Amino acid sequence: MGSLYLVRHGQASFGAADYDQLSPTGHAQCRHLGAYWRERGQRFDAVFTGTLKRHAQSLAGIVEGLGQDLPAVALPGLNEYDSEAVVRAIHPEPLARPTDAEAVKQHFRLLRQGLLAWMAGETQPEGMPSHAAFAAGVADALDRARAVGVGRQVLIVSSGGPISTAVGQVLATPADTVVELNLRIRNASVTEFVFNPKRHHLVTFNTLPHLDTADTRALITHA
Repeated sequence: MGSLYLVRHGQASFGAADYDQLSPTGHAQCRHLGAYWRERGQRFDAVFTGTLKRHAQSLAGIVEGLGQDLPAVALPGLNEYDSEAVVRAIHPEPLARPTDAEAVKQHFRLLRQGLLAWMAGETQPEGMPSHAAFAAGVADALDRARAVGVGRQVLIVSSGGPISTAVGQVLATPADTVVELNLRIRNASVTEFVFNPKRHHLVTFNTLPHLDTADTRALITHA
């Protein structure tokens, strides 16, 4: 069997003008993950990422902690959906950027509704692929990971949407389960599959072993 590790990017800049940047906390999360793997002798035979800045920055943090150069293949199919476009497709009225807890809750309520509508083919968010095309990009990345070969170690650095979609494909879950998985994935968390030439199997989901100490638990974030 081979092993595939899917890592969600570190904390980005939720509520800022440019979300697609890691925060200082996000950088630290990824460095800790790399250091955790270095201490355990983890090596990777292939690395795939999305093409977003937060994916590249997260991989850079992992590399810094790991002390191992990780040349990566960037795949647009591992990019996140546009959450604002998803929400606008069901709520066209302008929404202020969330600045308090209630506004954040409202954002995620609308996002959940918007994702389900997009996945059902009821909406087509502006500037985004169909959900079928989005899911196909994720499936392609999983196929590429399997093609690296049995006995190999593969890393994917992506976002919550593609990772939850990958888990949904492996487990054949309904759409609402994929959405709930998506909204629970923590920053810099690790989801592990094992694979053979035909399929992937889920081993762990959304784990943070590298942040499970008294000194690092304060770094755990969700958005």
